[in-house]
Amino acid sequence: MGFQTEFNSVCKFKSEQELYELLEYGRGKMVKSGFRVFPTGQKVFAYTPDNKAIAIVKILASIAEINFQGEEVTQVEMELVRKLTDEEARIQTALAHEMFFGEQQA
Repeated sequence: MGFQTEFNSVCKFKSEQELYELLEYGRGKMVKSGFRVFPTGQKVFAYTPDNKAIAIVKILASIAEINFQGEEVTQVEMELVRKLTDEEARIQTALAHEMFFGEQQA
């Protein structure tokens, strides 16, 4: 059991529904497997399930717990700061691929 830090932070949505709710209502949450530490109070980039940068969000809360099924999960609550422009999304997606989503280093 341990915490994984989401540095510089990458809020990568695994669920299209969670992403839709954030973009539609301006607030939302996502559930991640395992215990993770998200930088509460900070602004971070949000990514679609296919690793494309889409928005800047502010992390409101990060709650790590063991659910009723005995699984370690982290719920992250956030608010939408703004959607990225097409140019910003293109550049940030390319940078994130190089830094986070591309080839894993040993």
